[in-house]
Amino acid sequence: MSSSCAVSPSVRTEFLNPISNRFFAPSRNYHRPRSKCEMNRRGFALKGIVASGVSVVGSSLTTEPVQGLERLPFKPEGYNFWTWRGRKIHYVVQGEGLPIVLIHGFGASAFHWRYNIPELAKNYKVYAVDLLGFGWSEKAIIEYDAMIWRDQVVDFLKEIVKEPAVLVGNSLGGFTALVSAVGLPEQVVGLALLNSAGQFGDTKAKTTKPEETVLQKFILKPLKQIFQRLILGVLFWQAKQSARIESVLKTVYINTSNVDDYLVETIKFPANDPNAGEVYYRLMTRFMLNQTEYTLDSFLSKLTCPLLLLWGDLDPWVGPAKATRIKEFYPNTTLVNLQAGHCPHDEVPELVNKALEDWLSTLAAKSSL
Repeated sequence: MSSSCAVSPSVRTEFLNPISNRFFAPSRNYHRPRSKCEMNRRGFALKGIVASGVSVVGSSLTTEPVQGLERLPFKPEGYNFWTWRGRKIHYVVQGEGLPIVLIHGFGASAFHWRYNIPELAKNYKVYAVDLLGFGWSEKAIIEYDAMIWRDQVVDFLKEIVKEPAVLVGNSLGGFTALVSAVGLPEQVVGLALLNSAGQFGDTKAKTTKPEETVLQKFILKPLKQIFQRLILGVLFWQAKQSARIESVLKTVYINTSNVDDYLVETIKFPANDPNAGEVYYRLMTRFMLNQTEYTLDSFLSKLTCPLLLLWGDLDPWVGPAKATRIKEFYPNTTLVNLQAGHCPHDEVPELVNKALEDWLSTLAAKSSL
C-alpha cells in the first residue's frame, strides 16, 4: 500500500499508544497474551478509530465494577457542560480539596477515569474533561492541532478550576497535560503522565518541506485525499462494531477483565454524532501526520513543576524505555513502573490511585515547608 493513505510507524507508536526518585509499585501478575506490536497499516487505522471515540448506545451496562472500587455511573446524557469558544465541552467534577484535572487519551473520554474519579474525590476535587472532538464534547469541524487542546485545558483551568491544580493525562492526554503545564506554569503545581504520547525530537530530521509541484498540488494531492476518505470511511464503519472494539481494546489491556460493556459503550457512543466521521478523518489525515514540530524535549525543557510517571511496562505501543528517557531528561521526576498495558489507570486502578495519592502527599509536604 502506498504511503498516501498510511501512517508512519513513528507516528503510530507515539500517538496511538501515544526520571531521581524511582520505585516500583506492587503489581498483579497476569499471563500476558501475545501482543501484536508490529501492526500493519490497516490494523493501525482500525485501532485509531477505536481510540478516536466511535457510535450508539445499546448495551445494558450490567458488568459488575472492580471489587472494592466505586465506579463512576455511566450517564448517556453526560454530566456537566462548559462553553469554550462557542463549543460545548463535557466534564465531570467530584469532591473537595486540591484540584486534580484528568485528561483522557486518543478516543476515550472522562468515563475512562471511571475507577479513579470516585476514589480520588475522597480527598481531592477531581475534574475529568473531554477534549474537543472526543467523548461527549462537541465534534467540531476544525483543523485539529495539539495546541487546540492545550488552549482548551489552559482556559478550563482559568475559567472552571480557578486555582492551582495538578494535571494528570494518559496517552494523548498526557502530551496535552504536558503542553498545558508549560502553557500555564503559575497554576499547574504538578504533572502526572500515564504512558504519554509524544516523541523526542530528531536532530537529523529535515526542518523544511520541498515546494509542491503543480502536478502534486492540483492532481496528485486531490486524488490522495479522495482515496484516503474512501479507505478511512470504510474502516470507520467497520470499527463501530462492538466485537471489533472489544478485540482492539484487548490488545492494549494485559489483564482484560476490565474490557467490559461499560468501557465499550463509552467508546461507541460518541460516534453517533453526525460529525464523528469527519472528525475522525481530520484527526487521522491531518493531526496524526503532522506532529514532528511538537516534541517531548521541547516542552520538558520548559517544565517547572514536579513530574510523576505512572507507566504500564507491558504497553505494546509505548514501552518503559520512553519513561526512562523522560526521567533522564527531566530529573525532577518520580517513576512508578506497573505491570499493565497502555491504560494503567483503568487496568490496575487501585495501584494507580495509591501511587498518585502517595505522590500528591509528597507535593503537599513540600509546599508546607
